[in-house]
Amino acid sequence: MNSNLAFVFPGQGSQKIGMLADLAAANSSVEQTFQQASEVLGYDCWDLLQNGEEDEINLTERTQPILLAASVAIWRLWQQQGGPNPAAMAGHSLGEWSALVCADAVDFGDAVKIVRARGAFMQQAVPVGVGAMAAIMGIDDQIVIDACSEAAQGQVVAAVNFNAPGQVVIAGDADAVARATAICKKGGAKRAVELPVSAPFHTSLMRPAADNLAELVEATTFRAPQIKIIHNVNAQTETDPQAIKTLMLEQIYKPVLWVDCVNGLAAGGAEMLIECGPGRVLNGLSKRIDRNLKSLSTDDVDSLENALTSV
Repeated sequence: MNSNLAFVFPGQGSQKIGMLADLAAANSSVEQTFQQASEVLGYDCWDLLQNGEEDEINLTERTQPILLAASVAIWRLWQQQGGPNPAAMAGHSLGEWSALVCADAVDFGDAVKIVRARGAFMQQAVPVGVGAMAAIMGIDDQIVIDACSEAAQGQVVAAVNFNAPGQVVIAGDADAVARATAICKKGGAKRAVELPVSAPFHTSLMRPAADNLAELVEATTFRAPQIKIIHNVNAQTETDPQAIKTLMLEQIYKPVLWVDCVNGLAAGGAEMLIECGPGRVLNGLSKRIDRNLKSLSTDDVDSLENALTSV
């Protein structure tokens, strides 16, 4: 274990057609991991990822298992190539399930089943077009929170992703999100961008999804993580499997405290963060949260090799 090293796992939004292709060309285990997921899903998710359409992989019940498989495939490569275990992990939203698998708290096949259902239930909870999410940039968190309170008017709108200083995502009923966005702009926001997502994640509107997922989560074997995980809901670590199940259900309808999670990794001794999965979104956020943290990616052959030689 490297006590100065932490791993972070991306969530929805990092997917794109053709991702991990060069890693798979160089390492057969990548496709093997996706094959394992395909057997659970009942369709060839590697073929979909390489040859499908963006609209297909952006369906949340497909996005979630694909991203889980991508992060687990890279983690397995990291281990095969002699990379040290990190002292701690965190995952952004869906990415927390990747962290649980890689910390040996949940079996990969079980997690694939859960995140497929998680995606389906999240989409069913709010019909397409009823909800919305928007990223608010350049103003203080409290101004965003206050704007949501003012804009609600009997509907739901809340700050749901505290991604970096000056970058907060709001979500809820589409009309309320539009009102809150306008208030934030008047309050000095530098940018306010509606996100291309199909549901208002991490709001109370997602509570039915958590309720529907509870039976499957409860029936699944969880173990104490072999590597500590800082959880989205409270930015704390947890070892009790039953408590982790509760946190993973609450995570569906409660905010992602990502700034607190990254600060928690740093407070625990992390000096380098490895983004284990496609894309480099979390690298960018980490640099904004703590400039002293070195952030590296792993989503192609060169970046993985660089990360391995840097630790």
